[in-house]
Amino acid sequence: MASMKGPAILLAQFLRDEPPYDNLENIGRWVAGLGYTGVQIPTWDPRVIDLDKVAESKAYADDYLGGLADLGLEVTELASHLQGQVLAMHPAYADGFSVFHPPGLSGQEVTEWATDQLGKSIQASANLGVNALPVMSGGFAWHMIYPWPQRPPGVIETAFEELARRWRPILDMAGDHGVTIAYELHPGSDLYDGATFEMFLDATNNHEAACINYDPSHFVLQQLDYLDFIRRYADRITAFHVKDAEFRPDGRVGAYGGYQGWTGRAGRFRSLGDGQVDFTQVFTLLTEAGYRSWAVLEWECCVKSPEQGAAEGAPFIARHLIDAADVAFDDFAGGEMDADANRRLLGLD
Repeated sequence: MASMKGPAILLAQFLRDEPPYDNLENIGRWVAGLGYTGVQIPTWDPRVIDLDKVAESKAYADDYLGGLADLGLEVTELASHLQGQVLAMHPAYADGFSVFHPPGLSGQEVTEWATDQLGKSIQASANLGVNALPVMSGGFAWHMIYPWPQRPPGVIETAFEELARRWRPILDMAGDHGVTIAYELHPGSDLYDGATFEMFLDATNNHEAACINYDPSHFVLQQLDYLDFIRRYADRITAFHVKDAEFRPDGRVGAYGGYQGWTGRAGRFRSLGDGQVDFTQVFTLLTEAGYRSWAVLEWECCVKSPEQGAAEGAPFIARHLIDAADVAFDDFAGGEMDADANRRLLGLD
């Protein structure tokens, strides 16, 4: 039976400069011991990948895969969220996002660096045999999310035209290599919900490589129907982050969070099973829609430790994986196709 693959885990939130979290072999052995069979690799972290080498050499990429296979692991996808975020960036955010790129770069230099990095991530993905590259879109108009003061006519259209201009050659390259760009629809980027994703598709002439990294947690925080989202956009979902969240507003804070830290906000990311996401329905809808790629834990929780979140995540995902049925439960009561019998049943003879 065909099934979604997993459990898998994004390594980004667990890496630090102490064993067993300090290099690919050590952290790989750790997550494999927790029951994970796949790892999503952050391309910005040299502790787990030499992006230049994997992009340049298929032989090196094969050796990289072989080392993971020895640990019982596969690469699910490469992740290039940080490079995507700074590809298109309003100057007001330049200082805040400066940790996402090498020091000393600014303006067009950052754009050129990000473009080069994303190109290498596509080539590396092709060499590793994976077909989706999760990213963030970056953007220029996030500070205008609330229409006060009134937005000047055409300003949002201009933002999406420029966003598409920067992404289109990357999308073209991805398409040429059999890779999709899976945008994680995320606050702080201009692509953060279904409407903005549709605007981007319009601006890129419905580019076939423009796809989605589905993460229901971001939709809980903005009170978007994350189940209906799957029904609407399933044909564009090529990657899946399994992340939980809760939204508990009161008379003090709501969707905007009151500038509070994560523990004080109404919308908070939680470890799997501790939030409000209906993962039974999420896995059901994705399976019904034909999604057969990886279910990847992205752990972000303001309460539990990363170690507990990772340990609980693998069995949680495993419990929700569905072997897609290839028979009907009432086949035992069926029969062969008989056109004459069908006509008699309908009273047509």
